[in-house]
Amino acid sequence: MQRPVKLDCRGVWKVYGPNPAEFMQAYDGAPSDSDLTHAGMIGAVRDANVQIRDGEIFVIMGLSGSGKSTLVRCLSRLIDATAGQINFEDNDLLAMSEKELIDLRRTKMGMVFQQFALLPHLTVLQNTAFPLDVQGVDRKTREVRAREMVELVGLQGREDYFPRQLSGGQQQRVGIARSLVTEPDLWFLDEPFSALDPLIRREMQDEFLRLQALLHKTIVFITHDFDEAIRLADRIAVMKDGRIVQTATPEELILNPADEYVEEFTRHIPRAKVMRLISVMTKGVPEGDYAGDLDGDLSVETAVDQIEAADKPFRVLDEAGKPVGTINAQTVIDVLIGRRLT
Repeated sequence: MQRPVKLDCRGVWKVYGPNPAEFMQAYDGAPSDSDLTHAGMIGAVRDANVQIRDGEIFVIMGLSGSGKSTLVRCLSRLIDATAGQINFEDNDLLAMSEKELIDLRRTKMGMVFQQFALLPHLTVLQNTAFPLDVQGVDRKTREVRAREMVELVGLQGREDYFPRQLSGGQQQRVGIARSLVTEPDLWFLDEPFSALDPLIRREMQDEFLRLQALLHKTIVFITHDFDEAIRLADRIAVMKDGRIVQTATPEELILNPADEYVEEFTRHIPRAKVMRLISVMTKGVPEGDYAGDLDGDLSVETAVDQIEAADKPFRVLDEAGKPVGTINAQTVIDVLIGRRLT
């Protein structure tokens, strides 16, 4: 069953230039690219439609200047969209007052950015507890909650350290702990790991997935790195020149790119990384002897060694644990070498 929509964005535009609202009205809310150019306007976000479901990791990706960060700032109303509709839990985000927005961000939205933005004169514990301090939560309660978050992100024992005493990865963990301390329903992360070196970045991705498995947050994650996107995402929206070109699962993007731009993004990604057993299996389970059962959501890459080592095929199970197909070493080899599956 499909999850309910947490954040619904329809026909959102962010246009920069003189009198953008009047400009949008003059073109009935749907200017063409040539209309924008002729008027000297910049369409940072153009007619974006996004439905983000409860509990999913939704990745927005694209090259620098594609509009992904601007879109997320519109979704969180850090900046106001020029046109469109944005509903959060069926509430009109664009109609909220400044006070309502502040309350919403304090209680229901968490944000992590590429810059760690830690307060240098505060300790790890104090930085983590800071959002609760702003809310007026008493010191004992906020410190208890902050300690829980510090432990959650693996920094126990460093509560009294200052930011200058931490590595880049540790500082980012503090930023994550701080964003989670208010128990947000919706979590925005804008290229949070891009300033880290590759090894630490991989560790932070592992940490992020561990936290999500525990917390089941609704997450909007921005990146320009497709490897990172396919590792983390339930679904991905690919942006170019302010527009969303395609929204799909990582597997769908690899198998059915909408255009050459998306295809170029996915060209060098090994298919075995993203293709699931349930997508490449032979449907049906005839009577016979099998090596065992495998979860259909496993990637081919994850299961390849086990399948190739067996002298019999495996049964593939659906979400309910029901056998729905079979897979053998030949199918895995076909995926690995890029041979078209029939």
